[in-house]
Amino acid sequence: MNTTHIEIIASELTESGLSVRPKQVEATLALLDQGATVPFISRYRKEVTGSLDEVAVTAIRDRVAQLRELDKRREAILKSLKEQEKLTPELEQKVMEAATLTALEDLYLPYRPKRKTRATTAKEKGLAPLAEQLLAQENAGNPEDWAQAFINEEKGVTTIEEALQGARDIIAEQVNEHAEAREEMRRLFIKKGQFKARVIPGKEAEGQKYKDYFEWEEAVEKAPSHRVLAMRRAEKEMILTLECTPEEDEALHTLERRFLQRGGAVGQQITLSIKDGYKRLMKPSIETDVRLATKKRADEEAIRVFSENLRQLLLASPLGQKRVLAVDPGFRTGCKLVCLDAQGKLLQNDTIYPHPPQRQTTESAALIKHLVQQYNIEAVAIGNGTASRETEAFFKQAGLPNSVTIIMVNESGASVYSASEVARNEFPDYDLTVRGAVSIGRRLMDPLAELVKIDPKSIGVGQYQHDVDQSALKQGLDDVVISCVNAVGVEVNSASEQLLTYVSGLGPSLAKNIVQYRNENGPFKNRAALKNVPRLGDKAFEQAAGFLRIQNAANPLDASAVHPERYTLVQQMAKDLSCQVEDLMQKDALRKQIDLKRYQNEEVGLPTLNDIMAELAKPGRDPRQAFEAFAFQDGVDKISDLTVGMKLPGLVTNITNFGAFVDIGVHQDGLIHISHLADRFVSDPNEVVKVQQQVMVTVLEVDEPRKRISLSMKADPFATPAPKKRNEGGRGNTGGRRQGGGNGGRNYGRNQDAPQGDLQDKLQALKNKFGK
Repeated sequence: MNTTHIEIIASELTESGLSVRPKQVEATLALLDQGATVPFISRYRKEVTGSLDEVAVTAIRDRVAQLRELDKRREAILKSLKEQEKLTPELEQKVMEAATLTALEDLYLPYRPKRKTRATTAKEKGLAPLAEQLLAQENAGNPEDWAQAFINEEKGVTTIEEALQGARDIIAEQVNEHAEAREEMRRLFIKKGQFKARVIPGKEAEGQKYKDYFEWEEAVEKAPSHRVLAMRRAEKEMILTLECTPEEDEALHTLERRFLQRGGAVGQQITLSIKDGYKRLMKPSIETDVRLATKKRADEEAIRVFSENLRQLLLASPLGQKRVLAVDPGFRTGCKLVCLDAQGKLLQNDTIYPHPPQRQTTESAALIKHLVQQYNIEAVAIGNGTASRETEAFFKQAGLPNSVTIIMVNESGASVYSASEVARNEFPDYDLTVRGAVSIGRRLMDPLAELVKIDPKSIGVGQYQHDVDQSALKQGLDDVVISCVNAVGVEVNSASEQLLTYVSGLGPSLAKNIVQYRNENGPFKNRAALKNVPRLGDKAFEQAAGFLRIQNAANPLDASAVHPERYTLVQQMAKDLSCQVEDLMQKDALRKQIDLKRYQNEEVGLPTLNDIMAELAKPGRDPRQAFEAFAFQDGVDKISDLTVGMKLPGLVTNITNFGAFVDIGVHQDGLIHISHLADRFVSDPNEVVKVQQQVMVTVLEVDEPRKRISLSMKADPFATPAPKKRNEGGRGNTGGRRQGGGNGGRNYGRNQDAPQGDLQDKLQALKNKFGK
């Protein structure tokens, strides 16, 4: 194991506030290299890691992957330099000390095999000595006199100017390939660079949704994620041109301070070389680097936002095992009905037409009352798409028993599921509408179990998710799903193949084998029976068993989060108290008699013992909050029903850096800008709201033609704000400005804090991902 990696990771994480010791990093890396998962390590190996949580374990996993990739590139570069016979002790030391991939590539740039350039052509003409003489700047001679000696018609140098031009080409390339100069210029681009967006003439009408950026300038360092991604998307769609550079004079002055040593005719040649090297070579190269760096930063922030929203959605309160009538509403095509039992099994499906043009209200009401009675329906789940409010009103007036709760369900992604291979395999004999209605009903019963069947990008809680690095997005979202699934636990005898896939240590292949074994042999009677599943060996069992539940098993611990490797310990506790394990789980008085120190040993310490006691008190406890029914305001069904000042209940559907979107039941989500989330300054919307949270909002503005609704959660949103003191709230300044064309709408990026260090950002993202 690389001790340097261990020291680097421990130092970086400690500096970022996690206080991680090298021994903890070493132990965690050993577990990861043995195939242990993040949930397993953080839950069942606390003694080994010193109780590191998911945030720290994930940070260690991700950082060591970066360092190992860096080492691979370092080895490849050293090998190439040796083959070229260019590796000096000094260069080797610099390569070994390079701490980032960018620094490595800067060092390697002069030696990288390249296509023919103006500089290589000049060197072939024998002009390298002239370039060296000019760059040395040791005396104030006449460059033209020096160039005279290099005129050689056979080599294609026929004039003094051709000789000087060739020498300048060589110097320009050396300026561009100077590692320290590139690093200094990169810092300048980030610190002083400006994003400059301009609309391409003739694209104004086509690009109306990007109108805010038609003449936009903003500091590179402070540009928030959503604006960076929006400008890049508009550039990709050929609506805007986009630059991110500092003022040219400042960039040239920075290079002149490094390379220019004297004035006069020699200095003039160097100045021309620097200008050419910057404009032709360095500026495009560094701008590309900075664009990639800002894109990466924007991606990480967008993925953080998406991950946090996804976690909140996955851990939304479940209705639980209730008999549900689910409805996929529609007008002309009718409302598809499905009846589900308490386990989510499809019992019957039908269609009603209560809305125009058919308007079969009497027949429809009779059918749903019959179904409610026949299947002892306890709740009605109505998808929140087209005709949802009208369908909700119809059900409320249909004369159903008061005991039946009518609930609106976010149906984002249900259509994706219904057309998927998963849905076709599950319901091969039913059409898309039936599958979609089943998904709506099941996600009311257990959002987590149903949403894992859908690609997270289709769930509707992201921010520019199709513009970010898809590999990084998948890793980030998979981490969230895995964390949520294992935090809740999975009932192995009823879980779908998709849900089992995310259990620690399993994956798609073993999940499929578990379901197949269950179908062929009946329900698992205990956790030990999992070892009979084909290819589920001891390692997979160790990783997965603690997160799998078996209700009503002979051993009550099988329904808890106590790992099978600790069953003997719990049984010893019961034996010492002359009782059964069931007694320990049911009687608090007995648990209080246990002296935990008595059961400590080299493998089991107080962290694990405390976890065991917590599980015995509430075995298999679901960490999700209890379900609360929600209802939109009656009589407000469409955007035209809204008036400024109206107060309404709503459900938070999505959270971005600039605010939160809220469903108020009018088929168009409204936006609460970050400045209207509270009566105080808010830097992060997640401080105030969560996805699926019930909120009361005030309508600020309604733009019906553009389908835009502005909302507020302030106590008095129309009050005139008090004058700010000098510099008050100054950290919210993004540096953005628009030249000409007016303000053109709300600046959704204001109140954004300037970005912090990369590692701090990543750690905060992990804390958000795994719960604060």
